[in-house]
Amino acid sequence: MIDIKNLRENPELYKENAKKKFKDSKTVDSVLRIDSEWRKLKLEADNLRSGRNKISEEINQAKKKRKSADSLIKKAKEIPKKLEHVEQREKEIYEKLKLEIVKIPNIISKRVPIGKDENHNVEGEKFGKIDKKDFEVKNHVEIAEQLGMADFDSSSRVSGTGFYYLEGDLALMNAALINYARDIMIERGFRYVETPLMLNEEIIDKVTDLNDKKLQIYLVDDNPKKALIGTSEHSLIGRFVGREINEKDLPIKHTSYSMCFRKEIGSHGIDEKGLYRTHQFNKIEMIVVCKPEQSEKFFEEIKKITIEIFKGLEIPIRVLKICSGDLGDLKYEQVDIEAWSPRQKKYFEVGSCSNLTDAQARKLGISTRIKGERITPHTLNNTALATSRALVAILENNQQKDGSVKIPKVLQKYLGGKKFLKMEK
Repeated sequence: MIDIKNLRENPELYKENAKKKFKDSKTVDSVLRIDSEWRKLKLEADNLRSGRNKISEEINQAKKKRKSADSLIKKAKEIPKKLEHVEQREKEIYEKLKLEIVKIPNIISKRVPIGKDENHNVEGEKFGKIDKKDFEVKNHVEIAEQLGMADFDSSSRVSGTGFYYLEGDLALMNAALINYARDIMIERGFRYVETPLMLNEEIIDKVTDLNDKKLQIYLVDDNPKKALIGTSEHSLIGRFVGREINEKDLPIKHTSYSMCFRKEIGSHGIDEKGLYRTHQFNKIEMIVVCKPEQSEKFFEEIKKITIEIFKGLEIPIRVLKICSGDLGDLKYEQVDIEAWSPRQKKYFEVGSCSNLTDAQARKLGISTRIKGERITPHTLNNTALATSRALVAILENNQQKDGSVKIPKVLQKYLGGKKFLKMEK
């Protein structure tokens, strides 16, 4: 959510920013009109309260001087009804303002490529060597099923599409990936946190974009309504809702492992079979809460952590710069980390790194004080590792001619020294 004070002072900046994101800049004018109406009502209410106090004092003075206060008392009796009406109207307009202001996107970084949709995202750095196979490359579903370590048919029968059973060494590799990424995060100075997997709906409303909630979040009937988290970022950052963080506690660097739940409604849909796009998956996430001047530095730092994780897994990856039209409204800048698929002969997303500057923290009511001045800190988040996507990359890139799969060296210690996934007898 943007700063209304900045919007009042720089409306053209926000209009130009909306155009860069291919959104209607008229929303800026609409919000300013609502804001103007709200401020007039607020001033009217303040004046009525001030007038009420002034008349009360005049009544007291008249009584002390034994003068008639009848006309003053009559005026005083009229004020509460007027004030009640104005306060109610002020409240209604303020709620309308809150609903409208979230439609104005956060100001984007000058580094963000300008483009309408995902087709205009820009390739950045590449890491790792793409191996050429001298045999027919299989996709991860074929490999996992032939190893006898995944059962997608049973999961479809008991849960529908978008779920899976993993077993044996492939399930153990999934756990190994969690441990591997967690250990790196702790080494990099992140505090490990175990979070709730369900949040009150009002928290989800504050931590996500409007579209994300509609297309991704599972709501659970309860009172109050709750939601299954789509990522532990939701509960990691939602923890600080409405809080003033002591300056000495910044930066906050937290990481968490969680099961994640997503509807995945939209153009991509759900894979009929496999691990790539599912309703339920495992993920190591990270968040940073920091002073405003630190967020661009931390953006580079957390991006490099994901790159390091996949370089350790010896998976060819690239950095993809997300363009303005594909950027979420809360985000200042985003890059995705993508892994190579030898089967599809293209890269696919395995992680996403975002700087939200003060937009998310403002929406959550998170603040801090720097030299006595109350300000809104910046927040960032990044996927350290989504295990299902990492498994796709490992199975496809490390498949061998005999049907086995080479286990990355960094994972072998978590799997009892095993070097290959092989069909179990």
